Amino acid sequence: MSICNREGGQCAEMAMVCLTDFEEYAKEHLSKATWDYYAAGADECCTRDDNLLAYKRYQKLTDSLNLNLIRLRPRILRDVSVSDTRITVQGTELSFPVGIAPTAFHCLAWHEGEMATARATEALNTCYITSTYSTCSVEEIVAAAPNGYRWFQLYVYRDRKLSEQIVHRVEALGFKALVLTVDVPYTGKRRNDIRNQFRLPPHLKVKNFDGVFQQAAGPEEYGIPANTLDPSISWKDVYWLQSITRLPIIIKGILTKEDAELAVEHGVQGIIVSNHGGRQLDGGPASIDALSEIVDTVQGRIEVYLDGGIRTGSDVLKALALGAKCVFIGRPAVWGLAYKGEEGVREVLQILNDEFRLSMALSGCRNVAEINRNLIQFSKL
Repeated sequence: MSICNREGGQCAEMAMVCLTDFEEYAKEHLSKATWDYYAAGADECCTRDDNLLAYKRYQKLTDSLNLNLIRLRPRILRDVSVSDTRITVQGTELSFPVGIAPTAFHCLAWHEGEMATARATEALNTCYITSTYSTCSVEEIVAAAPNGYRWFQLYVYRDRKLSEQIVHRVEALGFKALVLTVDVPYTGKRRNDIRNQFRLPPHLKVKNFDGVFQQAAGPEEYGIPANTLDPSISWKDVYWLQSITRLPIIIKGILTKEDAELAVEHGVQGIIVSNHGGRQLDGGPASIDALSEIVDTVQGRIEVYLDGGIRTGSDVLKALALGAKCVFIGRPAVWGLAYKGEEGVREVLQILNDEFRLSMALSGCRNVAEINRNLIQFSKL
């Protein structure tokens, strides 16, 4: 972000201090249709907005209708001169517990798109969940950041061969896990995309399906033919997926203890507590509101992660204190891309890392293992 001196015409670079600075920059510099696409929530955007508000206003599930504030209970005089933010996810050590959630169409924000995102996460040694709906191919992404730690986000299509082929491609390329998105039997109603008649510009495409749909006729939805997703997807498809790959399977989009138990019973290796950034069912819980019941149900049998609403290091700390192993950010990564491509994504991640380290220290935690629910205090509104 720059500030210009009107008299001299000189521009000075203004420091990007927090994630909101990147959001403001992106809103100012992206086209309206692109900004609306990234910002969109379903219907009235209540769940999208609640993802953010919930870190300030937490509803403890055992208190049913009572609203609670989520607050930290800092411990003092604990020698935090040295702190360690490293975590282990699916057996791999990462530098800090913030990764990049699967978000589509990065080339709308920056010309190098997902390749820039991949290089940023490789540089900071964290996890990048690559979206099926990438504007760079998985091969291009791996070539751009050959040593990066990556998972691949997968949809199940009516034509199972489409899903199977991409699974085999990413497994051969060295992706370390599959993230099966389960909350999109149909696409949520995103009003501004409908008003804007959102379509990818002609020079961009869903590169992972390049050439696959050339003969397809009929309406298009987010870069591929409408009705390509399979609304009949069910738990039996988890078994099908396990039959075609050796990769760990992580279910993204679970919000209830009942489905968390089913995920464990079906032998998956992880859960991402997620409401798709509020882009699917409007009126569902904020991700952080659903986290505790899922963690309590899983009881450490598989790893639990979270996305949705993370904007500060203290948000990360609260999510980990409530049981998340790691969190993922979606929109802030795109804001970073819009600002300065790879460098912008690195800045976003570094700010969160620095804020998280500071929040840890100010709460008396020297490492991630010391973060637990004793850090959390619920206060009734």
